[in-house]
Amino acid sequence: MSLTKIESEIVDINNSAENVFNYLSDFRNFEKLMPSQVTNWTSTSDECSFTISGMATIGMKIIEKTPFTKITITSHGKVPFSFHLFIFITPKEENTSIGQLVFESDLNAMMKMMVVKPLTNFFNLLAHRMKDIK
Repeated sequence: MSLTKIESEIVDINNSAENVFNYLSDFRNFEKLMPSQVTNWTSTSDECSFTISGMATIGMKIIEKTPFTKITITSHGKVPFSFHLFIFITPKEENTSIGQLVFESDLNAMMKMMVVKPLTNFFNLLAHRMKDIK
């Protein structure tokens, strides 16, 4: 097992870090950011569960919020592997910020080969959808 780290593209968001943080601090808003491959979405403000077509059911829980700059999420419930997902938000100017997702997990070589490409695509898509947060 070795630490696998996947970093999304860094995106410019036309919204303040505070607004982006508040939006992403509630999983009930995440459903709007999800691609069509995500089904069976259920959520509360701090926990969610969903299925990625062709992959697995994933559960997540927000475990830490650092106001306006970082949200720490961990795997929760029945998941194929444990992980941490960090959402970084960097204030830029008055109503703009920068966002990035960073995923970390201890994966064996076989699992890593199977998940790195689809997860990289998934996190890049989520990062780009952060641009649409109003």
